[in-house]
Amino acid sequence: MRNLFVCCLILLLPFAGSAQASELEQRLFELPDVAFEAIKAPEGYAAAYELRIKQPLDHENPERGYFYQRAYLTHRSFGAPMVMATEGYNRPSNRMYELTGYLSANQVDVEHRFFGQSVPDSLDYTYLNLRQATADLHHIRELLGAIYEQPWVSTGISKGGQTTIFYRYFYPDDVAASVPYVAPLNLDLTDDRIYEFLGQVGTPAIRAAIREVQLRMLRSRDEVLPLLRWHAKGAGLKFSYMSIERAFEYAVLEYPFSFWQLGHDFADIPGKAAGIEALLEHFIGVVGLDFYADGAMEAYASHYWQAGSEMGYYGFDTAPFKGLLKEIKEDEPTAIFMPGKAPMGFKPDLVKAVYDWTQRGADKMIYIYGAIDTWTATGVPVSDKVDALWFVMEGKDHGSARIRNMTEEQRQHLLSTLEGWMEKK
Repeated sequence: MRNLFVCCLILLLPFAGSAQASELEQRLFELPDVAFEAIKAPEGYAAAYELRIKQPLDHENPERGYFYQRAYLTHRSFGAPMVMATEGYNRPSNRMYELTGYLSANQVDVEHRFFGQSVPDSLDYTYLNLRQATADLHHIRELLGAIYEQPWVSTGISKGGQTTIFYRYFYPDDVAASVPYVAPLNLDLTDDRIYEFLGQVGTPAIRAAIREVQLRMLRSRDEVLPLLRWHAKGAGLKFSYMSIERAFEYAVLEYPFSFWQLGHDFADIPGKAAGIEALLEHFIGVVGLDFYADGAMEAYASHYWQAGSEMGYYGFDTAPFKGLLKEIKEDEPTAIFMPGKAPMGFKPDLVKAVYDWTQRGADKMIYIYGAIDTWTATGVPVSDKVDALWFVMEGKDHGSARIRNMTEEQRQHLLSTLEGWMEKK
């Protein structure tokens, strides 16, 4: 198979006549089992394409079937380096990573196996594991490496950053360096480091105000739940995986995690004199119920499978809410909601092996974290036994811990180190 798409848009795009775009199209046509369609190129780039790449369900046993993985190729020049963006979820459209701009690079952005349109006809979760997911990336690296021969760098954000770490672990020679952003490396189904972080982040006054919101929500259950039912009805939320009452309790437990992860402002927390509607409006703005509705359960099913089988996650301490939780009975409920409520068969061997590798053998890695981001609790710790950099950015959260928000000194240190590693590749 050479091409599944009719690239009728090519002639309409401004780069269609360029010699470089024509050469790239010819070389893409020559790749086995790669389909492509032209899309609008970002400003400053010569061409961009949506790719569909044939991948085996099982890279060690290709006869077991295949699927097509979606990726986006953005081309600057054949002489530029390549940034591989390793997504952790679905990727419905092309997005440019800041690292690509800083390096004046080409970019291939890869949707994760079993998310979005990168799915087989039947979801057999047997084939959703990190060894297979990183083998997908390696296959893409081998295919496009025949076109792009300059140094490659991998990067990803959050779960995509986790993918970056695991990809480098399984294929250490595929790239010259790796730059995971805000990437946790959880060691258990309910990693206790999350509790330790939430018990010390911010000031005592902020933590007390957060706890007061949780307690007031639970104590006001009879007032809150009818309002939440109307909210859910208006938002079109359905609750069959779990009841709305149980979703409410999970959301209350989740509140501090979300507050710090997304960098909410302490000044926005309603005081004790605020009415229940003001409290509820704030609560929905921080957590809400949509994360526990059926739509999210379906959208994140593959994510929960990975968390419950290999990657670990976090849980909730219910001790402060004794007597106030009616639906959640567990002492330490997990935040993992397995597809179809399948049992969890978590095996920590891989994450512990990768953790040890990050401390002893993972050279040429750059880790970027936000100091107030909850996921920093389970981030990769600093080690003086590897040639790597860590940036824990003060006051930054999951969405703002980025190179563009660093000091000029930090940014130059990061980029000069990265460019030095790329030159040595």
